[in-house]
Amino acid sequence: MMLRNMAVAAALAFPMVALAETPNVTPGEWEFVSVTSISGDMDIPDQTETERQCITQDDLDGAEFGFIEEEEGCELLNQDMNADGLAYSMVCRAEGGEATIDGDMRFMGEQINGSVDILTQSPMGELTMNTTIEGERVGDCE
Repeated sequence: MMLRNMAVAAALAFPMVALAETPNVTPGEWEFVSVTSISGDMDIPDQTETERQCITQDDLDGAEFGFIEEEEGCELLNQDMNADGLAYSMVCRAEGGEATIDGDMRFMGEQINGSVDILTQSPMGELTMNTTIEGERVGDCE
């Protein structure tokens, strides 16, 4: 479960990244669907999560808008963010294991698409988690 939480945090969390130009994201109510597949020594079925979030113009204009949140034990290695997207790499260490995280998000007005790839090394062996994220503006914030 810790690994799943890392994927969700890396994929859908807000604050942390400063941005010089406003992202190409239309304010409103958004629905994000993430599908995570895990491959490794254990047979784990794909997991799908749906989350709704209100994104305001103030969020977009703020210096803290972004899709990366550094969790305790994680280090942001690099990031490249502009109006059309975000690419980043981080490493997380916890409970005797390590996870390398590479993410890529594309901002397309009323859609956001991306992926997060996580390679973990732990006492349970090596696991690879691939998460695809699709976000769509579904209307105005309530």
